[in-house]
Amino acid sequence: MPQAVTLAEVAGGRDNNFNLIRMIAASGVLVSHAFPIALGIGTRQPFEAATGYTLGWIGVAIFFAISGFLITRSFDRKSRIESWFSARVARLFPGLIVVSILIALFYGPVFTTLPAADYFTRVQTYTYVPRNVTLVSLQYGLPGVFTDHPYPVAINGSLWTLVHEVACYGGVFLAGIMGALASRRLFFMLCLLYAAAYVITGLPLVAEVMPDKVAPLRLLSYPFVIGMVFYVWREHVRLSWIVAAALALLAAALRPTALFEPVFVAAIAYATFVVAYLPGGLLRHYNRIGDYSYGMYVYAFPVQQAAVAVAGPMSPSMNIAIAFPVTLLFAIASWYAVEKPALDRRHRLAGWLGAWRSQPPVEAALPAGPGPAARSSPLD
Repeated sequence: MPQAVTLAEVAGGRDNNFNLIRMIAASGVLVSHAFPIALGIGTRQPFEAATGYTLGWIGVAIFFAISGFLITRSFDRKSRIESWFSARVARLFPGLIVVSILIALFYGPVFTTLPAADYFTRVQTYTYVPRNVTLVSLQYGLPGVFTDHPYPVAINGSLWTLVHEVACYGGVFLAGIMGALASRRLFFMLCLLYAAAYVITGLPLVAEVMPDKVAPLRLLSYPFVIGMVFYVWREHVRLSWIVAAALALLAAALRPTALFEPVFVAAIAYATFVVAYLPGGLLRHYNRIGDYSYGMYVYAFPVQQAAVAVAGPMSPSMNIAIAFPVTLLFAIASWYAVEKPALDRRHRLAGWLGAWRSQPPVEAALPAGPGPAARSSPLD
């Protein structure tokens, strides 16, 4: 394969390294979290001193850049909105539901310091699953669980990114139904509006008064939007190792300035797509074993906290050594027992949604009177 190709030339199918990259990114989040989990909140994580961003955050940014590209491509290719929607639900929620139930009903009773009868009479035990599955108001703790840990209370501290991912999916949906994915001019206008919002919400005086969830959405939506831009203008995005290196050097040169953040994230996103499509050969064989990255992401934090509970005080490296193989086993089980079966059955949800959309309103089913004929469904 030539060393400089456009995304349009290589992004038509599934011959890429995205599964491997996502797995590496999820593993990077595990490595990064090992430091505060083992040593306490506020402990510096890898890359934090050099870049201002942790290895875990960089891994999440990679996830969002890939999602921005693939989710936009999926919407553009789907002939029906319900097919796109069902794919998103099947990919995100079955695994989240199962891990949340396992934590509340099995994991919590094992690690709580409360008597079992007391644990199962607390309201928090029963709000854990609905609050975390709906993503509306996340609940990180359970009664009596991990209250004395270096990183106290939180059982699954990685879930905070999921609500922002769903919000970004909403952005793709809105852009799609507006026709912006088919109209480069309209998409460009939306990008200008986003850029203005990104700059304004980054101003110190504005940032101080923003709601708590706006700042992380601002940071995570940026690599997601880069992925969207790469898809829409894929004919013009050339993949080159030289450009990836140049962006990295430019970001390093801008480290003391306000431009570092946007350039650094852009460099990460661009490098992600270079690595996804340019290296071939043996790397592509990884796709044969499945996509364990989501399972790695949602099971790592609970397993790492459990390692501290079982083995006591430990170094970050010991936490990684214990937690990684155990988390991998959970991730493999999640993929084959939960995630893949849900994805294989996503067309059933799409069919149900399509049937629901096609149902006429109640008045349409009644005999027409002397007045105007009954209206068709506004959803048709």
